[in-house]
Amino acid sequence: MRCEHKLFHGKTLAILTGGGDTPAINSSIEAIRNRASFLGYKVYGIRHGWKGLLGNGDVLDLTNQPYDGFYGGTALRSSRTNPFPTTKNPEDRVPQILKNLERYKIDVIVTIGGDDTNGVAKKLYELYGIPVIGFPKTIDNDLSTRTIHSYNGNNIEAVLCPGFPSASKGVMEYAARIRTTAESHSRIILLEVMGRDAGWLNGGAACGGAEMALIPEVEITKERKDFFLESVKEAYMRSPKKSLVISVSEGVKWYDPIKDKTDFVFASAEVDEFGHPRFGGISGVIASEITNKLGIQARAEATGYYARSGECRLYDRRLTTTLADKVVDLLLREDYGQMPVMKKMVQFQELEEFNTTSIDMGDICNKSLPMDYYDINKFKFSDAYLDYMHYIVGKPNFLKFDYDFPVVIPEE
Repeated sequence: MRCEHKLFHGKTLAILTGGGDTPAINSSIEAIRNRASFLGYKVYGIRHGWKGLLGNGDVLDLTNQPYDGFYGGTALRSSRTNPFPTTKNPEDRVPQILKNLERYKIDVIVTIGGDDTNGVAKKLYELYGIPVIGFPKTIDNDLSTRTIHSYNGNNIEAVLCPGFPSASKGVMEYAARIRTTAESHSRIILLEVMGRDAGWLNGGAACGGAEMALIPEVEITKERKDFFLESVKEAYMRSPKKSLVISVSEGVKWYDPIKDKTDFVFASAEVDEFGHPRFGGISGVIASEITNKLGIQARAEATGYYARSGECRLYDRRLTTTLADKVVDLLLREDYGQMPVMKKMVQFQELEEFNTTSIDMGDICNKSLPMDYYDINKFKFSDAYLDYMHYIVGKPNFLKFDYDFPVVIPEE
């Protein structure tokens, strides 16, 4: 018998994005929208994350509308809104969410975000039975996806989140460019990179030629700081051009002799609705100590929002469409409370649905950089990490000025 309508005709799927932007969110929205439309869903976009389901709601119709998935960021906007009671906002706003889901006749929600945004979705699914599917998103790449990286006969549990490939390539290019300034002035440049709890993104700088790195997973205690400064001086003196680029994650804990404690450096004491403070300034602190204690000129340079801005790169583009294919599978089986992920690290051409799986949203958690990827004694990323990154950005690639001019000695 001929089917008159598509499978999910009459049903509505809504997409929302929360947390920090990435270059791959619009690509994710477009890919999910296209596949949901193919199945027959009317597709809505909820603006400003969970905030868009508060009050009277802020909802757009994405069905049969043009959409540019290569444009970075999110056209649905974003916020760090938590409808559940928190210390900052003790009001329970979940009833507003439930009311608007009914008002707008939304049958399924796909939440594009990290552990905060997807954590809210998970609680709505577990407590109220709201059909949700999580979709990974973070430039920090610290959302556990259980993606296996096979290296030298060992299986390392890695992470692969949309947004990270584009951001890490941006950091790689930034580090490669800043090297010429460091060399020109025989300076050490401390390149500050986003990364609250994990050093995944910091490693992009290593692919761009940064010689050393500090990551959040390793606290810089008083003893370790002394060792680090000694290592910096040695690396600088060995450098033919007397220059270094050292990448530093914003979430590195650094020993403060005045307070006699190892702690974060904050740009602001204010916290968001998920309790996160705003980091910033660690590169300036370290640059000052290098100058004062080693007598070597050092400057701080913050990549800031550069990493998460700009267009969606090709690896991310294909990654988002591949994970959206898995969303189709979850929708067809009505397997809610799941998040699509890649099973293993693969080359661009192998980003296909058969290499995906899904994990229970109740198991979503943060994943730090494995110590397989970092040499704690040399303050640098390991060969295993560079192998992991070659799937995403290719081999380390940066310009070198290799000429060695002879020194002129005046005649007596």
